[in-house]
Amino acid sequence: MNEGAFKKYGKRTLIYVFLIIMSIISVFPLYWCFISSCNTTQQILGGRMVPSTHLMENLKNLFAQQDVLNAFKNSVINTVLVLVLSLAICSIAGYGFEIFHDKGKDAVMAVIMMSMMVPFVAILVPLFQMFTKMGFVNKYIGYILPSLSTPFLIMLFRNNARTFPKEVLEAARVDGLSEIGIFVRMFVPMMRPTFAAAATITFMNTWNAYLWPKVVLQTPDSITMPMLVANLLSGYVVDYGVVMAGVTICTLPTVIVFFILQRSFTEAVAGAVK
Repeated sequence: MNEGAFKKYGKRTLIYVFLIIMSIISVFPLYWCFISSCNTTQQILGGRMVPSTHLMENLKNLFAQQDVLNAFKNSVINTVLVLVLSLAICSIAGYGFEIFHDKGKDAVMAVIMMSMMVPFVAILVPLFQMFTKMGFVNKYIGYILPSLSTPFLIMLFRNNARTFPKEVLEAARVDGLSEIGIFVRMFVPMMRPTFAAAATITFMNTWNAYLWPKVVLQTPDSITMPMLVANLLSGYVVDYGVVMAGVTICTLPTVIVFFILQRSFTEAVAGAVK
């Protein structure tokens, strides 16, 4: 093997070794979460790295201590509502910013992007006061309203809308197709990877949300899965096996959604960067 080939394969080997190590580091917390749900508190604190036979016991104790089904149902309803409405609003906004482009819209977009630098904690108190006066506390609308339009999703749809062929757009207009028809029948099918990426991001953010639901949803009947997991840690004696069982149930939907949509997620993010 000549020197050039040796350098080429040596470099490739180093890249693969680095990727394998990074993959193990990334997956290890998920693995530890799953195997810990099968162990007792003593085994978890002892550093046991393989599952034992206590999964069903931990699940039984979890369902006895908390209303898991109600929390799971609330998380599903909240997430689906936010997902559907957010995709509709942000995709239309991103489409409008790019297709009907002008300097005024660029200024508005700049203001929207600047809002990403404002932490949510800074607007938490005035937002809660406003929602209290409007009677939105302990209601679905109070939970979903602040999440319906996010600057990142608008930017994602706008950047990917730049790949929408202008010739196809003009031809559709000449044929008499309305702007709504162009959006529904042409833009949406062509932007499926973008919608998949936006759905993945929105699902994960909404499902894992804790701070705002904790503030605006104040009754036991409106508890969500992250709030349920937090409640498991609030006692004087914490059963970590039960906690990890709750974390596993809370984590599974996001893992499933991400692995189903990961290819489209990668394609859409790459398109947005371009």
